[in-house]
Order: sequence, then structure tokens, then C-alpha cells
Amino acid sequence: MNEIADTAPPLNLNGYTSLPPGKLAAIVTFLEMTAPPPPLPERGDGGLTLEHVPAPDTAWYRELFRRVGEEWLWFSRLGMSDAELAAVLGSPAVSVHALRRDGADVGLLELDFRVPGEVELAFFGVAPDLVGSGAGRFMMNRALALAWASGPARVHVHTCTLDHQAAVAFYMRAGFRPYARAIEVADDPRRTGLIARGAGRHAPLIGA
Repeated sequence: MNEIADTAPPLNLNGYTSLPPGKLAAIVTFLEMTAPPPPLPERGDGGLTLEHVPAPDTAWYRELFRRVGEEWLWFSRLGMSDAELAAVLGSPAVSVHALRRDGADVGLLELDFRVPGEVELAFFGVAPDLVGSGAGRFMMNRALALAWASGPARVHVHTCTLDHQAAVAFYMRAGFRPYARAIEVADDPRRTGLIARGAGRHAPLIGA
């Protein structure tokens, strides 16, 4: 993903760019680390555990993906067919973990080892009622321990302006450094029916 910063031609993008009806735009920030960082301070486990879910069921995965990410307009996995999603989740180089408390799934971690020498935090999030509780720190410390255990050259993640406003700062506190930005334009998932129309209140639905 370094190619985004290294090979992109210079563009004159100053000023406003209008979007067609039904489109949504976000600024994506790419972050990476090349050595294991010190762990984030924790407040205790609060009854939390991070558990590996081998060969996760697609319906279970979608339900947790939606619970964690709907307010932040996570939609990429919701548009996949069962066969497409099962092929990703069934890969031996993709590792899915559930953050659990009192038997309930309250967070999602997906680590992608498919590129040799790299690990991507493909999806990382906790249920909305746990944001700010310390659950993210708990999960991040364990996510990075799992990622670095494979001996990669780097661990990377990306987030965007549709995510929680503190996401970039949280990743930087965890040891990631930003190295590139991009603009992502996509069909608004609330208009296509992938996500509830009332989700993403920080990014109002336009032209409904």
C-alpha cells in the first residue's frame, strides 16, 4: 500500500468537487508500524476476552460486522455474496476474532496475513456502547500481539472520515504512523439498502 504515496501522480485537486446523487465520499488515512510498539495502558479486562473464531459462519459475521460498524457506515462485507464472503473468511491467511463479554460478542477483529511479510488490521471495532470504555485498548494490545507474532515487516491499517472522529488519534497512540491519504467515493449504502437509512448521523443522507 506504500505505492499510494510513492507513485501517485501530482494532481490539482484544490477546491470543491461535486458528487453525483447517491454517492458518498470519505478521506482515507493509511497508517503503518514497522516494529512492535509498547502496549497501550489498560483499565483491567472488565470481563473481556478476545477469542479466535475459526471458519466463521457468514450470517454470524455479518450480524457482528453490522452491530460494530453500521453507525460508521461499514458496508464492504455486506455487499458480498455468501460464497464471496465465505471464501475470504475461510482463507487460512485470514484470522477472525470476537471480543466477548459475559458471553456476548461486543467487538470484531479481522487480521489479514495474505500479503507475505505484512499483516493488515482489516477490520477493528467495538460495539457503540463500548466506545471510550477501554475495550478498544484491550483489543488493540491483543491484536498487535497476534499480528507481530508472525514476524512481519510491517503491520498496517486504514480508517476514514466516516469512522469515529477519534480513530486516527487512537491508532497513532497505539503506535501506527500515517503515511498516505486517498479519497474514496462509493454508493451511499443507505440508499442501496445495505445499511439502515438512519445510520451514520455524522454523515447525513442527502437526496433521500
